[in-house]
Amino acid sequence: MYLHELCGKYMDHPFWRSKFMLEDKHAIDQLLSSPIKEVVIDTDKGLDVEVIEPRKPASVPAPPPPKKVVVHSSLKEEMEHAANVCNKAKHAVTSMFNELRMGSALDANNAVPVVEEISNSVMRNPGALISLARLKTKDDYTYMHSVAVCALMVSLSKQLGLDETTTHKAGMAGLLHDAGKMMIPIEILDKPGKLTNAEFRIIQGHPMAGYKLLSEGKGVDETSLDVVRHHHEKIDGSGYPDGLKNGEISLFAKMSAVCDVYDAITSNRPYKTGWDPAESLKRMAEWSKGHFDDHVFQAFVKSIGIYPIGSLVRMQSGRIGVVVGQHEKSLLAPMVRVFFSTKSNLHIPPEMIDLSASGLHDKILATEDSTKWNFPDLDELWQGADV
Repeated sequence: MYLHELCGKYMDHPFWRSKFMLEDKHAIDQLLSSPIKEVVIDTDKGLDVEVIEPRKPASVPAPPPPKKVVVHSSLKEEMEHAANVCNKAKHAVTSMFNELRMGSALDANNAVPVVEEISNSVMRNPGALISLARLKTKDDYTYMHSVAVCALMVSLSKQLGLDETTTHKAGMAGLLHDAGKMMIPIEILDKPGKLTNAEFRIIQGHPMAGYKLLSEGKGVDETSLDVVRHHHEKIDGSGYPDGLKNGEISLFAKMSAVCDVYDAITSNRPYKTGWDPAESLKRMAEWSKGHFDDHVFQAFVKSIGIYPIGSLVRMQSGRIGVVVGQHEKSLLAPMVRVFFSTKSNLHIPPEMIDLSASGLHDKILATEDSTKWNFPDLDELWQGADV
């Protein structure tokens, strides 16, 4: 039978697609052992059931879809769920992109559940999934980068006040923005050293390659086509492939330019270690006059915080800590877990401090370069030991 829809949550079933031909016993066993209790089949593409239940009278109106209710959660509450979403999303993107590399046409409808799960996690608590998606290995960078940009686009859309449908389009565009890299030879894409001029020109071809791939696919909307082609444009006209200037670049392409660069420079790459999140924002602010749209960049900073989760900071007290949470009303007063004393040059028992609390006599003096300190357990400190 041809499965048209799996009626349940995306995380409830083991498949990265929701539409495919169900024809082997292993897949059937996986489906039967999952929490999914009901499916929709397409009888034009596969077998029908032996007994068809009578349809409801056409005069009975369908009930309106339930209004989506977002329940906000703490970073700790969302972290474990976000880790599961990241893992499944990475598997889905890896499968989808590898099929592109082998010449299969893209069906964007298969990615809808992935974007939905990422969006739901970001809406509950953006810090969890966005921070986890930054932790990539050099081998899975391309795939997890797509997951991270999707999450950042959703968070930025929320900050810009875009509606739910538009936010979903932005998330899908973020997930697909680097599809053209599947046309780049692996030895160039994963090269650990500096690219030659010829190799860099090949890399610069990936937006147009992605645009061609998506144009030939199914279920790809104009937002995704625009973003895959124009996420490397700059407002001063020095970007590529079309050299567009400020007013010629769409809002979504401007958003993707910021999200793409932020995740790229904060992630470990084959040729460099990622920069600290807060330090990355500082450097991006220096480039913003010619590179990014100022309104979009300021909204991006508000969406992740001046000191994003995972930032290493030096306190006025001489202690060093890592940012573990944000306060929407005070970007300069995040939650920090301090763990090191610069006065004694020793680790101290980790202590959580809320910089927004009244009567607190400590504050952030500066960001620190995590590569200089080389704390081996930095990621565990902001994630929490239980995650």
